[in-house]
Amino acid sequence: MEQIYEALKEVLASKPYKLVLSSGKGCEYQKIVVQLKGDYYQIEKYTQKQVFHENVKPAELENALRSLLELGYRQLNSYADSEQMEMKISKKGKVLLNRRKQEGAAAKAAPAAHNKEKNYILKEGTIIPPLVDLGIFTPDGRVVKSMYDKYRQINRFIEIVDDAVSSWDEGKELTIVDFGCGKSYLTFILYYYFVELHHLPVTMIGLDLKADVIEHCNQVAQKYGYDRLRFEMGDINGFRYEGAIDMVITLHACDTATDFALYNAIQWNTKMIFSVPCCQHELNAQIKTDELSVLTKYGIIKERVAALLTDGIRGSLLEACGYKTQLLEFVDLTHSPKNILIRAVKSNVSAKKKQASLDEVKRSMETFSVEPTLYRLLSEAGKI
Repeated sequence: MEQIYEALKEVLASKPYKLVLSSGKGCEYQKIVVQLKGDYYQIEKYTQKQVFHENVKPAELENALRSLLELGYRQLNSYADSEQMEMKISKKGKVLLNRRKQEGAAAKAAPAAHNKEKNYILKEGTIIPPLVDLGIFTPDGRVVKSMYDKYRQINRFIEIVDDAVSSWDEGKELTIVDFGCGKSYLTFILYYYFVELHHLPVTMIGLDLKADVIEHCNQVAQKYGYDRLRFEMGDINGFRYEGAIDMVITLHACDTATDFALYNAIQWNTKMIFSVPCCQHELNAQIKTDELSVLTKYGIIKERVAALLTDGIRGSLLEACGYKTQLLEFVDLTHSPKNILIRAVKSNVSAKKKQASLDEVKRSMETFSVEPTLYRLLSEAGKI
């Protein structure tokens, strides 16, 4: 591998803004694209149907590429401002490195391509009070360099919400409940997005169990002039509202608290649900299988399988209740290893698909000897 590593050093010495790994026979990913995004590199790993993202600092790029090349990729194409490079690796590990200088218009066009700013919904240069108070924006609306990751994470969440509400009737009021809101400024950022950017008539309510949190958040809402946003002390089970709940947001609701939040959203016939689960212990304590014991005999594997099974069952139960459901990759604001966001939108799901989703859940429960809280709640309520 030493010859490959030396060639890689030459490639990186050209300061590439884009690299593409391909020709990986038997590799998990069809291709891997690495692109410079300001002060970090984004690694995009493509399967036939999905793309997975990972971000690394420039100082970490060489080690990251070494690890990827060790998986068996035979070609690396590199694009820098002044030259393109192509590295090919034979089956015996011999390296052929070709260079092609970029001159004239091609050289001028290259920096423009990788410096093109992503069209974020929350645009830099705009005064957004919650982002300023979070320390993500300067008072004049510029992104603080060290906070760029959080800026992108917040925009990613807003993009996921934006995709679901794009068809909402702009003249119709939108009622939103944020369960377990805590001191997170994401509630305020969402209010800004709905009211300031979309000009929607919104009633937004944040719920939390801590009195000091509620007092603080109501003071902040008053400070911003967000008069259709209020915070109440209580949990989602005791919440009462005269009228329809159009959207439920639940971020970091611990273990079965997420199940109770989803259950109540279903009971209220909520149109849209956005949930980022937190720790998930319930199924980890129950899970047992003889047929697939390789997934449960190692503690760390068992924990991950239980977490994935939990969210897979939640998604299928939402489908069984008439929601078009997606489980999306999402790295949250706390850099949690839990990176799944459940997005569910009430739709005309066919009876056949509902039953198929419910059957999936039952087979999984039988295979792994589990009974999730959300299944029990929906069953007792006659929803499934």
